[in-house]
Amino acid sequence: MWDSIFQRTELLLGHKMMTLLSNSKVIIFGVGGVGGWCAEGLVRSGIGNLTIVDFDDIVETNVNRQIIATTSTVGKVKVDILKERLNDINPHAIITPIKSRYSEDNCDEFDFNNYDYVIDAIDSIKDKALLIYKACQSNATLFSSMGAALKSDILLIKTNEFWKVKGDPLAAALRRYFKKNALFPNKKFKCVYSEERLKNKMNVIPESSNGKTPNGTLMPVTASFGLILANMLIQDVVKKNDLTSSEKKN
Repeated sequence: MWDSIFQRTELLLGHKMMTLLSNSKVIIFGVGGVGGWCAEGLVRSGIGNLTIVDFDDIVETNVNRQIIATTSTVGKVKVDILKERLNDINPHAIITPIKSRYSEDNCDEFDFNNYDYVIDAIDSIKDKALLIYKACQSNATLFSSMGAALKSDILLIKTNEFWKVKGDPLAAALRRYFKKNALFPNKKFKCVYSEERLKNKMNVIPESSNGKTPNGTLMPVTASFGLILANMLIQDVVKKNDLTSSEKKN
């Protein structure tokens, strides 16, 4: 099924694990500086069924960090360009692009029980909190990215269970939102984050029409966040399979 393109991965993980990865169903929300690299890492590792959700088009200020953003793709739909790229990597992969913003208006359209994994790589506090809450009500395993902006050192990136994350402003804002709205996730989930906190050194023109001034970003950091998310998912597949094998032996 994976022919020679996944030969090196199969050598490391084995045929059975490649089958499990190929059959895993994953949905990613947000395919920008973090989510796009996560999608790339997953498909190059053998994930065979991936749904990608993002409402945005590519703009010039995406080029510094997003894997799909080049001067030739500016103005095009993010999920469409990413689908083309991912299917160019693995033509057999089922890639479902959805141009949409996850929110209260459409959250019921997504049944997370249809997926093995949910990846959260969105920025809006309200939408992110809702996504986390809904994903935690399902049977799917959730992995979430905290803030990747205003960071410059990839060696400071960490992973931890959400309620144990420290020093990350986005995680702190989410916890306040959950408490204020009594909207608590009903199970634990792991995050990628960094305690590093830098400041913008320049005043810049807002990159979007929402009036918010963007924060500085560095591609090695945002890409590392995304690739770590991909690795967390792959390791979870491996771990669950090892546990299943051990239980059968016992």
